[in-house]
Amino acid sequence: MKMVPKMLSPLVKDWAPKAFIISFKLETDPSIVIDRARNALEIYRHQVVVANILESLRSLVVIITKDSETKLLLSEEELEKGIEIEEKIVDDLQSRHTAFIDDKN
Repeated sequence: MKMVPKMLSPLVKDWAPKAFIISFKLETDPSIVIDRARNALEIYRHQVVVANILESLRSLVVIITKDSETKLLLSEEELEKGIEIEEKIVDDLQSRHTAFIDDKN
């Protein structure tokens, strides 16, 4: 295995500085995931981190921005119906992207 370069920094700084950029943070330790996501926002200066824990990968995420933390959780009923957390993630990010575009215009 070889280390690969982090692409988020040049993406934000050089390639697409006006784009709405999202990263993902998956951790195994619930006590560090929010801090790590916030750290990524500070380092890379992008708009959103979708953070989650391996244990609850399919049922809970936290959408983190510079100013907010939004938990997206699937209920037992939603899980039984086969709804996937990605549906909630996409809906949330779509509305954030629309707001981002509106703010830029």
